[in-house]
Amino acid sequence: MSFWEYLAGRRAQLLADGWQHASAVFQCMVVATVLGVVIGVLTYRSEWAGNLAVTTTATLLTIPSLALLGLLIPLTGLGVAPTVTALVLYGLLPIVRNAVVGLRGVDPSLVDAAKGIGMSRAAQLVRVELPLAWPPILTGIRVATQMLMGIAAVAAYASGPGLGNEIFRGVSSLGSANALNQVLAGTLGIIVLALLFDAAYVLIGRLTVPRGIRG
Repeated sequence: MSFWEYLAGRRAQLLADGWQHASAVFQCMVVATVLGVVIGVLTYRSEWAGNLAVTTTATLLTIPSLALLGLLIPLTGLGVAPTVTALVLYGLLPIVRNAVVGLRGVDPSLVDAAKGIGMSRAAQLVRVELPLAWPPILTGIRVATQMLMGIAAVAAYASGPGLGNEIFRGVSSLGSANALNQVLAGTLGIIVLALLFDAAYVLIGRLTVPRGIRG
């Protein structure tokens, strides 16, 4: 069976796996973005706290994905729970690091001007600092999403959803007629999803980042 014949015959299953893969990455990125920005906001004013946040999330990223899933399975069981936990943890580093860098890079004179016109600390953060720090934060989100697209495939080891199941089925049946087709279909599906997500982020950047800041 040719690769195109395999795609035609398995179209419904591949679309379902692709949707689950995209949905898992998207939902985990929402959680990771909220957590990462909150951590950045809480730590960027302190040199040691910001460095600790970045170092901690960087350490999490050094744990091999199979090892992390293996550690999580006894605690959370198989399926969605270990997948979501692992993806959120892996997605934190680029967001936390860029949030800290972006917030620290805001011109202090702009913050002083906001303070001078009577803005509260919360208003300064929401209306001045976070909008100016948004471009690097968005870059961190883009990087984290691309990483999670690939890492999510490994979640099939823990019976997680997504295109990784197609890849694992192919790897476990190497030598069979459709093994290569399964691996190729899963891999190409992840690449397509990664490109679509990145295109969406480019559009979001054009809509939310003022032209002057984009340069």
